[in-house]
Amino acid sequence: MSLVSVYIIAFNEADKVRATIESVRWADEIVLIDSWSTDGTADIATALGARVVQVTFKGFGDLRNQALAACSHAWIFSLDADERCTPEAATEIRAITADPHALDAYWTPRRNYFMGRWIKHSGWYPNYRQPQLFRKGALRYDQQPVHESFELLTAKPIGHMKNAIWQFPFKNLGEVMHKANRYSTLGAEKIKHKKLSMGSALSHGIWAFVKHYVFKRGFLDGWPGFVIALGNFEGTFYRYAKAVEIQNTTQWRAPINPTSDR
Repeated sequence: MSLVSVYIIAFNEADKVRATIESVRWADEIVLIDSWSTDGTADIATALGARVVQVTFKGFGDLRNQALAACSHAWIFSLDADERCTPEAATEIRAITADPHALDAYWTPRRNYFMGRWIKHSGWYPNYRQPQLFRKGALRYDQQPVHESFELLTAKPIGHMKNAIWQFPFKNLGEVMHKANRYSTLGAEKIKHKKLSMGSALSHGIWAFVKHYVFKRGFLDGWPGFVIALGNFEGTFYRYAKAVEIQNTTQWRAPINPTSDR
């Protein structure tokens, strides 16, 4: 049976990381990629038997590539600190990695729990990010600061796992707002070269809301669906607005000397 490394990326996730690590205690190696947390995240991980590697944050693409380099075994399973591997998913992972005819990379479905309920629409189920189970050397990530993509380094197609893991993306509404602010700042760097305006920022934000609430049927998820759509509006609007701000740094700078506004 091939050995499996699990890498977990975290920053100040002391209230979540214990459950995350406990869910992958079946793995042959657990590596926590920490970015100098100040809340005891690294200490908790070490006490639970994980190997902690400190990586200065330069963007999520770089962070994940550093995680790949830190993993020792033939197979890698990627888990974020707000995710949990279910027993069913763990059994499937062991079966895949023991199969000599297995593919080189697999998408992993995620079930999201938010505002007291499992989200069934809003684009959140099944919710895939990058392939989360793959052979070491089968993929690498680009250097984007956020919403990083991946490059497949094998000719084989990507498979799909059948069993979902769980994700608890936000512990409260404050985290929704914090993530929208942080990710919009990182995302603005990706689009600052484009021709943008505050009008285009608004139109992109409105489309993000409509896409999640109407076309992805977020309205069927009740108030959580509305909050998800609204969060996507905010994150998208401010991503574009911050890019406009970057482009207009000089024009938006406060005047040196007081002048009349007439």
